Amino acid sequence: MTDLVTWAELGGSLAAIGGAAYVRHAHPATYWSTVGLPLSVVRLLAGYSSTMDACGLTVEPSRWRALAVRAATLREVRPVPPSRGVIRPTTTGLRMRLRLAPGQEPADVAASAERLRHAWGVHAVHVRDVKPGVVELRLVGFDVLRKVRMPRRLDGGPLRIPVALREDATAFLRDYRAVPHELVLGATLSGKSMYLRNLLTRLAIQPVALVGIDCKRGVELAPFAPRLSALATDPDQAAELLPALVKEMEDRYDLIKARQGIAPGTPEELITSDVWRLPEDERPAPIVLFIDEVAELFLVATRKEEERRDEMVTQLIRLAQLGRAAGIYLEVCGQRFGSELGKGATMLRAQLTGRVCHRVNDEASAKMALGDIAPEAVFAACAIAAELPGLAVVGDTSGGWSRIRTPYLSLADAAATCRATADLAPDVPALHPFRPYVPPMPVEASGPVATARPVTE
Repeated sequence: MTDLVTWAELGGSLAAIGGAAYVRHAHPATYWSTVGLPLSVVRLLAGYSSTMDACGLTVEPSRWRALAVRAATLREVRPVPPSRGVIRPTTTGLRMRLRLAPGQEPADVAASAERLRHAWGVHAVHVRDVKPGVVELRLVGFDVLRKVRMPRRLDGGPLRIPVALREDATAFLRDYRAVPHELVLGATLSGKSMYLRNLLTRLAIQPVALVGIDCKRGVELAPFAPRLSALATDPDQAAELLPALVKEMEDRYDLIKARQGIAPGTPEELITSDVWRLPEDERPAPIVLFIDEVAELFLVATRKEEERRDEMVTQLIRLAQLGRAAGIYLEVCGQRFGSELGKGATMLRAQLTGRVCHRVNDEASAKMALGDIAPEAVFAACAIAAELPGLAVVGDTSGGWSRIRTPYLSLADAAATCRATADLAPDVPALHPFRPYVPPMPVEASGPVATARPVTE
């Protein structure tokens, strides 16, 4: 009987361990909430001071504090760690603020993030500067990019689109008014199209004119035709569409200039240098131009095509340099984007502030996207595995970068969203000639309208 009880206890323990391992792999959020969170809190509270001392994040106490401790306790004075705030648990980890000790800076804490991760048993530790002397530690309990689940509360807004999830479990926002133009690079099957699909469908629910140039005969953007204000499916159509956008930009500048030429004494809030300061009833709708496989606009085979290419590149550069104030934004996608494409490629890339680099086939492609703004991010982009489509490295001109992953969105759902929001497309007369043809949806008859009756005499 004793042996039977022993085997039962051993079997129960093994079953519990096996069940915990399964839950940790299949449902990491559930494992974190039930097991990982309590363990990490215990580790953090029990060894906070010793962990900070081992990571070199302590300083010698002030003279007055040392005298007070010796007088009150008669014990040795230890180095002082950063003052810890309240621990706030989340569904993906923990958040905690630290008040830095005199002489410390946020870079000191960021340099010890990997040590803190191992000491507290979490997946990652991210450091964010809140205000002078205060940093926030965001502890992530599991790999949130393995199975993307966007946060429930998203701080979006006009032209501020939550399009992906960051590695610190916060939403990556594509803010067009802060970063007007963006370059998206990625090899085949890297998730570049999924990023574009999420971005386009989230813009579709806003009063924004969406324009597409898809030189792959429209296979990427044609499913969204009901919501597009214009679509070019080959370089010839793009050569006609781009001058129309440049003309629309010039007309908007004329509108702004007319608003500026007002009488002296007008309040400052009525004087503007971009469309966003215009009165709402006069403000034209913003335009977002999506270019899929931008290299197709650069590749030429004849002299005539070379002249057309030069004209299109010049117009793209003008839109990138001057489009922001006119409410025109660029989203340029491709597999490579360097000087080998031809004249004007490097100049156009320099105007694209935002950079998103998915998995690429060589290091040179990663350097094209991130090397001039965040050199450290190049190695992270080269390390993206093919088994994780949608994973990317995003950087900006400030030198900061982070990993993101786009949630899965089927083409059918994206197309359905564009059909449902077709009436939100603003009226831009300059784009009417380029509006894509949308065939009517077939109506399935449920049965004959009237029952056939035999003719009687």
